[in-house]
Amino acid sequence: MMASPAAPLPEVAGLDRDELAERRRATQPFVIRGLASTWPAVTAAQRSDADFIAYLKRFSTPRPVVALVGQPEIDGRFFYTEALTALNFERGTSPLDPFLDRLLRDREAPRPLAMAVQGEDVAGLLPGFERENGLEALLPGVPPRAWLGNRIRVATHYDLKENIGIVVAGRRRFTLFPPDQIGNLYPGPLELTPAGTPVSMVDPAAPDLELHPRFAEAWRHAATAELGPGDAIYIPYHWWHAVDSLAPVNLFVNYWWGDAVGLAASPGDVLMLAIGSLRQLPPDQREAWRAVFAHFVFDADPAEHLPAAVRGIYGPPTPAMIRHIRSLVFGD
Repeated sequence: MMASPAAPLPEVAGLDRDELAERRRATQPFVIRGLASTWPAVTAAQRSDADFIAYLKRFSTPRPVVALVGQPEIDGRFFYTEALTALNFERGTSPLDPFLDRLLRDREAPRPLAMAVQGEDVAGLLPGFERENGLEALLPGVPPRAWLGNRIRVATHYDLKENIGIVVAGRRRFTLFPPDQIGNLYPGPLELTPAGTPVSMVDPAAPDLELHPRFAEAWRHAATAELGPGDAIYIPYHWWHAVDSLAPVNLFVNYWWGDAVGLAASPGDVLMLAIGSLRQLPPDQREAWRAVFAHFVFDADPAEHLPAAVRGIYGPPTPAMIRHIRSLVFGD
């Protein structure tokens, strides 16, 4: 545990589409207290775990779902094995109802299995749930996803979309770091990750500052919040976040969305190719390519001096332009 607590996330009492659009421009996370307080699922969760599970079973189907299971020894932290060559949990399949029954049965167990169903499309997992519990007025057309489990800890990671998430049952603690703290968070392997994107190798609850001394600087920029049923959080694109589920029965429903469409390749794939292509060059050549990327990729308009007719791939990213770029790179 760090000597000083992380700063609290800012909070708002309500949110509509206009306010969301304005706040998005600030690219800062915040908490929305009580955003989903009227959801029937939230009401059931506030009555009791049993009532909440009974409510979910109204919508469950027999189809198997992918479940993550970790042994009691991991203390709920989905991460790597000690050698970093494998993950410390397993993936299996189960119908949802037995999974829900196990959550109830293990509530009083001192060291239960760590169990989670993560990122499932709500309409497929619990068809009809989204019609009774949703944010269509705020995020029209954005499909919700469900994160269900017991007391688990998700390592600090980032998402490649913006995110509004709602605690439906249980409690969750979020610890966030801005994107520019990546070097102080000590990302793990890229090829094998618990969460799809890289995760920080530092446990925010018990950081080893001898092994990871720069984390102290990351902590200076950290912000945190604890959410209960009906509370929501907005996490901007690429913000790092650790998530701790604090109750034996938890459901989190989130909405991911992004403005980027029709990319020639995913940014993650481009990163992998850049590591394999540029990082191996001699230092002087790497510095030359640093300047090239800064100019062509990150500067405001690298082709402002060219007539519109010859700007080529600098032009608007139309579907035809994306196909053209892919044909130049991949021969598609």
